[in-house]
Amino acid sequence: MILLASESASRKAMLEAAGVTFRAAPARIDEAGITAAMAGAAASPSVRDVALRLAGEKALKLSRAHPGVAVLGSDSMLELQPGQWLDKPGSLDGLRAQLRSLRGRSHSLVSAAAFARDGELVWSHVEVATLLVRPFSEAWLESYVAACGEAVLSSVGGYHLEGLGAQLFERIEGDQFVVRGLPLLAVLAWLRNAGEMQP
Repeated sequence: MILLASESASRKAMLEAAGVTFRAAPARIDEAGITAAMAGAAASPSVRDVALRLAGEKALKLSRAHPGVAVLGSDSMLELQPGQWLDKPGSLDGLRAQLRSLRGRSHSLVSAAAFARDGELVWSHVEVATLLVRPFSEAWLESYVAACGEAVLSSVGGYHLEGLGAQLFERIEGDQFVVRGLPLLAVLAWLRNAGEMQP
C-alpha cells in the first residue's frame, strides 16, 4: 500500500480506477512560499522545475512521518506563456477571470509526480500537455460557472476534463491523465518496478 500525499478527488479516482491500493492524506506545505522563492532565484526556474519541487516536497514531508511507506506527491501547474503561471482560481470571480485569460489561447499543463521513502526522494517524473481553449461565449462561461462553481476552484486552470470542462477545449495534445493532475502511466510503471504492484 502506498500513501498519496493529496486530497485531490481526481488523483484518488485515477489511482482507484487503476487498481492501486493506497491511503490518502494531505501534505500541507507552503506552496506559495516555495514557488515565490524559486521564482525569485537568480536563475529563473522552469515551470517543470517548480512542479517537480512541489511534488517532491509533498512526498518528503509525509514520508518522514511514515517510515517504510512509499509516498506519492504530485503537483500541477499551468503556464500561459513562458514565465507566466496561473494558480488555482480561488473564487468564482477568479474562475471567470482565469477562463477569460485562457479563452482562444493555447497553454501548457504540467503535472509532476514524486515518490519518497524514509525521507528520501527515490523517483520523480514530469509530463506536459498542451491545450487549446475554444473562443467560448460569455453566456457559456456563466453557465459553466453556475454548473461547476466551487467544485473546480481547487483545480489549476479551473476545469475538470472528466466533466463539463471538456467543453472548454478545441484540441488537447498529450495524456489526459496529465491534464487531470497525475502522470499516471509513469507512476504505475514505477510501482511495478518497485515491487508495489504485480509486474
